[in-house]
Amino acid sequence: MPSTAPAATTTAAAARAARPHPAAYPAPAPFFTGRAPGGPPGLALFLNAGDPPLPVLHDLVLMLDQEGVDCLELAVPFPDSVTDGPVVRRSARRALEAGGADLDDVLAFIAGVRPHLAHLRIALLADWSHSLKHRDLAATTGEIASAGADGLLLHALPPRLREEHLESARAAGLPVVTTCYASSPAEVRAQAAAQAGAYLYLVAHYGRSGTAPAAGHAALAQTVTDLRAHTTSPIAVGFGVSTRQDVEAVGASGADAAIIGSAAVAAVERAQEAGLDVTGTFRTFVRSVLPEGPH
Repeated sequence: MPSTAPAATTTAAAARAARPHPAAYPAPAPFFTGRAPGGPPGLALFLNAGDPPLPVLHDLVLMLDQEGVDCLELAVPFPDSVTDGPVVRRSARRALEAGGADLDDVLAFIAGVRPHLAHLRIALLADWSHSLKHRDLAATTGEIASAGADGLLLHALPPRLREEHLESARAAGLPVVTTCYASSPAEVRAQAAAQAGAYLYLVAHYGRSGTAPAAGHAALAQTVTDLRAHTTSPIAVGFGVSTRQDVEAVGASGADAAIIGSAAVAAVERAQEAGLDVTGTFRTFVRSVLPEGPH
C-alpha cells in the first residue's frame, strides 16, 4: 500500500512557504480599542476554520471586517472538546471530516486574508494535544506570529508548559489570550489577568459553551472590577452570549467585549443545511447582535 506521508509533508511545506516573512507584518494591533466613551462593548465571534470551507470563510472574514466586528476567534478544529457544547462540537466534526484545516492550513489562510483587513483582529485558538503537542512550541509560536495572527489562545495547555508558552509568545511578539472562570479562585483569576496580553477571556460560568449564567452577564460586574486590579489588557466575556441584549448586558458588567461562540456557529450551520449563501446569511446574524450606539 503506497504511503501518503510524502504528500502530507509536501502540503505542510507548501503552506509554510506561502506565508510572508515575519517582517512583512507590523506588530499586532491591540484588541477592542477605540470604543466610544460609554459606548457599547466590542464584539468577538468564534468559528472553526473549515466550517464553512476555507474559500467561503475567506469571504465571510472580509465581511466581518466590513461590518465592524472587532475580533474573530478562529479555531483549528479538534475533536471532542470537553468545554464545548454540541453545536461547536458538530462544527469541529464537519471541519475535520472535510479535511484541509490543520494548523498549517489555517496559518496559510490567515496569511492570505490578514493583509486585507482594516479593523478585524484574529485570535488563533489551537488545542495543545491536537495541534501542538508534537511540534516545537517556540518555533510554532513564531510561525503563528509570522502568519499574521494578532493573538494566541492555547486550549488545554499542560500547566507545566505555561511559562514556556508565555516566554515563546513574548519572544515572537505575539500577545496571548488567557482564560479564567468567573467562579475560579481569586488567585487563579488574578494570575490569568496578570498574564493576559491580547485579552483576558472571562468565562461567564462553569459549564459548556452555549449555556448562560443563571444571574445574567451584568451580574459579573464585581468580578470584572476585581480583575481590573491585575491587568491593563481588555476583558472579554463569553459563554451564553447569543443576542444583542446579551452583548449589552456584558457591556453593563464593565467588560470591554462580548464573545459569541455557539450562536455564531449555529448561524453557519443553519445556512449550510438550508443551502443558503453563508456569507450573506451570516451578515444578517452579525447585524442582529452588534450593539447599537456609537462604535
